[in-house]
Amino acid sequence: MSNNTSSIVSKVWSFCNPLRDVGVGYGDYLEQLTYLLFLKMADEYSKPPYNRQLNIPKDFNWESLTNKKGAELELHYAKLLRELSIQKGILGQIFTKSQNKIQDPAMLARVIDMIDSENWLVMGADVKGDIYEGLLEKNAEDVKSGAGQYFTPRALIRAMVECVQPQPMKTIADPACGTGGFFLAAYDYLVKEHKLDKDQNTFLKHSTFFGNEIVAGTRRLALMNLFLHNIGDIDSDNFISPADALIAASPKTYDYVLANPPFGKKSSQIFTNEEGELEKDELTYNRQDFWATTSNKQLNFVQHIRSMLKTTGIAAVVVPDNVLFEGGAGEAVRKKLMETTDLHTILRLPTGIFYANGVKANVIFFDNKPASKDPWTKEIWVYDYRTNIHHTLKKNPLKTDDLKDFIVCFNPTNRHKRNETFNAETNPEGRWRMFPYEEIISRDKTSLDITWLKDKSLADLDNLPDPDVIAEDIIENLEAGLESFREIMRTLNTK
Repeated sequence: MSNNTSSIVSKVWSFCNPLRDVGVGYGDYLEQLTYLLFLKMADEYSKPPYNRQLNIPKDFNWESLTNKKGAELELHYAKLLRELSIQKGILGQIFTKSQNKIQDPAMLARVIDMIDSENWLVMGADVKGDIYEGLLEKNAEDVKSGAGQYFTPRALIRAMVECVQPQPMKTIADPACGTGGFFLAAYDYLVKEHKLDKDQNTFLKHSTFFGNEIVAGTRRLALMNLFLHNIGDIDSDNFISPADALIAASPKTYDYVLANPPFGKKSSQIFTNEEGELEKDELTYNRQDFWATTSNKQLNFVQHIRSMLKTTGIAAVVVPDNVLFEGGAGEAVRKKLMETTDLHTILRLPTGIFYANGVKANVIFFDNKPASKDPWTKEIWVYDYRTNIHHTLKKNPLKTDDLKDFIVCFNPTNRHKRNETFNAETNPEGRWRMFPYEEIISRDKTSLDITWLKDKSLADLDNLPDPDVIAEDIIENLEAGLESFREIMRTLNTK
C-alpha cells in the first residue's frame, strides 16, 4: 500500500471512533459516506477531462455542501437527501429513504472536508474498494447493528469463486446479494485470471452481474460497493433489484449463481391488520415451477436458484444444515435436485465463521442439466471442514489458506478426476470422500447430512480444545437452540 493510499485509509477510518462516541455506528457512517462519496465522484465526473452531463440538480450537488457550515449545513444536507431520493436512475436508488445520521454539524463538515480533499476518480478500484470493504466488515462485526447477516466471510466467497471459475462474457447472479461480496470476488477473479479485451471489459462492467436485495440500506451499500470497484457506472442502469427474488420466476436465466441466502428458516411478511397493528404472516410461495410448496426460506431459495440457471448453468450456494436433512419438502427438493442437476460437491463448514450466531452451514455445488429420464447426479463428493475444526471471529477467523486443501481436492480444472483422501485403513482422518447416488438415495429421508470423522473432543479428554474455544462452541449451540425456540414462538403467534 502506497503512503498516499495509506493516508487516505487512515483519514476515512479516523472518524469512526469520534462518530461512535456521539452515537453514530459503523453502519450509519458507511451510509453517509455512500451519499457523500457518490456526490463527490459525480462532481469529479462533471469536470475535465470527463465533462459528463449528470442529472444532479445544481442546488443539491457536491459544491452546494462545501460552502456551508453549522446549522445551515445540517438543514441543507437533510433537504439534499430528500430531493435526491426522488430522482430517477441510480441517483434515486442510492438516496432511497436516506436520512442524515450525523447530527453534529461540525463533525459532518469535517467528513465533507475530508472527502473534498481527495480526487477519488484517480484512485484505483482496489484502493477505494478496500476502504469500503473494510468498513463493511467492521459494520458486520458490530453485533447490535445486525449487519452480520448480510456479510459472508470473504475467504469462503473467494474459495467458492475459485471452484466455479467464472469465464468472461458470462452472466453471474445472486438473488440475495447483500453488500455484493460474490460479485466483487468474481470480478477480481475474472480480471486476474484473464487478459480481457475491450468487449470483454465492457461486458464485465455493464452486463455480467444481476442481483436482488430487499433491504434498502444493504442494497444501497451494495450499489456503492460495486460502483467503487468500477462495476457499472454513475448513470448506468441499476442491476440490483429491490424486489423479493422468490415472488416469481426470474425473467432471465444465468450462467452462474453464487449466493448465501439469508439464514432463518421461515419466510414471512409484515402487514397491517384491521386494527392498524403490525402482524407477521408466514409466507408460502405458490410457484408452479417449484417442486415443493414450503415456508422454509432456504428450500425456496434452492428451488429458485435452480430455476435461474441456464441449462448449462453452474451454482454454488451456502445453505444451513436443515436443507440437507429436513424431511417432507426437504426430501422432495433434494431428490429433484439430484435428478435434474449434477449435485456433485458438498463442503461442510465449521461454526464460528459467520457473524450470524449459531449457524451450521454447508456449500452445495451443482451443475444444471437438460431434461433426462435418468438422474444426473451419479456421485456426491463431501469435504468435511467441520469436524475437529475450531474457528472464532476474533482470535481465529477463517482465512483463504484454510480452504486451499478443499480447492485442491475439488480440482476445478477437471472435477471428474478426483481422488478420495479418506481411507478406512490407511487414512481414517481423511476429509474428502465420495458417496455414490445409490447409497445417498437409500439413506433415511435422502439425507445429505453426511459425516464419518470422529470428534476428538469426545474421544480424547487429554486433547480438549482451549477453554475459550469450548465456550464459543457452547455459545454457538445455545444461540442455535434459542433461535429454534424463537422460530416455534413466531409460528405459534401467527396461528
